[in-house]
Amino acid sequence: MPPHATDCPEAAARRPPSAPPWEVADIFRLYGTIYRRTHPVPPVQQQVMHAIEACRTAQLGGHAEHCPTWGCERYAYHSWRNRPCPQCQTFTKVQWVEDRKAAWLPVPSFHLVLTVPHALTPLILAHQRPLLTLLFNTASQTLVQCGHRTLGGQSGCTMVLHTWDQTLAAHCHVHCLMAAGARSADSTRWIEADPRFLFPGRALSTVFRGKFCEALLQGGATATTLRMKGLPALGTPEDVKQLRAQLYAKDWVVYAKAPLVGPGHVLDSVGRYTHRVAMANHRLLDVRAGWVRFAYRSRRQGNRVQTMTLDADALIHRFLLHVLPRGFMRLRH
Repeated sequence: MPPHATDCPEAAARRPPSAPPWEVADIFRLYGTIYRRTHPVPPVQQQVMHAIEACRTAQLGGHAEHCPTWGCERYAYHSWRNRPCPQCQTFTKVQWVEDRKAAWLPVPSFHLVLTVPHALTPLILAHQRPLLTLLFNTASQTLVQCGHRTLGGQSGCTMVLHTWDQTLAAHCHVHCLMAAGARSADSTRWIEADPRFLFPGRALSTVFRGKFCEALLQGGATATTLRMKGLPALGTPEDVKQLRAQLYAKDWVVYAKAPLVGPGHVLDSVGRYTHRVAMANHRLLDVRAGWVRFAYRSRRQGNRVQTMTLDADALIHRFLLHVLPRGFMRLRH
C-alpha cells in the first residue's frame, strides 16, 4: 500500500514543521554504491550504510494509520532503529531524558566536557575500542577522584561520547552530567557542593591528562588498574618520547558549563547530545552533481553559522569515521 497524504484537519494541526529538503539517507542512496566500489568498507560500516538507505522505505514494510474521527488514512514506513541513523533517535532521546528526570536527584547539576588533543586522533581512529574505552575510564576516574578530594564523598556521573566536530572531522570528547554533590563514605548523608562551582578546572585538566597519558604511554600496571586490554604499541622509544612531549605540551581542554536552576534544564541540554549523530538532516542545504553543501557553526567565529561543501565521497567517509565498533556503548553511567 503506497503512502498517501491525508486531509484530516486534526492531522494537519499536529503536523510537525516541514521536513528538510534533503536527508543523509539521500546521500547514501545516491552515492553509496559508488563509494562501496571505490573504498574498502568494513562490515560494521556496510551494515550502517544499508540501514540508513533502507530506513523508512518499502524495504522494511510499514503499517496503515487510521483516524477514527475524520476517517482518513495514511501509510507509515518502519524505521530500522539503527543508532547512527539520524531518523531513528528522536523518540529514544525523549524517553531517555524522561527516564533520567524521574531518577535524578533534585539538586543543581553540572555539564562538563572533557576532550583529548588532536595529536591522538590518528591513533584513536586506528584503535577505537581500546582507546575510546580508555577515554571513558580515565574521564570517570578523574571525576570520581576529584569528588573524593574536593567534596569528601562518592560522586557519580552520566557520560556520552562524541567523536566529531561540526564539520564531521574527528574530535573525541565526552559530555558528562554530574550532580553538584557527593554521597558520604558511610552513605548516611548528602554532601552539597557550591552550586556555582564544582571542581578546579586546571586540576581537573591535569589529573585527566596524567591518567590518560600514564595508561597510554606506560601500560602495564596502569592499564590493569584501568581494566584496559589491547592498548596499541606506540613504536620505538623515540616515538613514545615525541608523543609524550606533544601530549604534555599544553593543557587538555576541560570545560564546565555554568549550572542552571534545576537538573531538568541540564538533562534537557545533555539530552541534545545523547542520541545525536554526526550529521543531522536539517543541516543539509543541497545535494547535487556529487557535491553536498551543509551548514555548521564555527566556534572560532562566535558560533556563527557557516556553510561547507564537500564531495559526496568525502562526506560519506567523514560520516563513517564515527561508526563505533560493534557493541560499543556511547552512553555510560
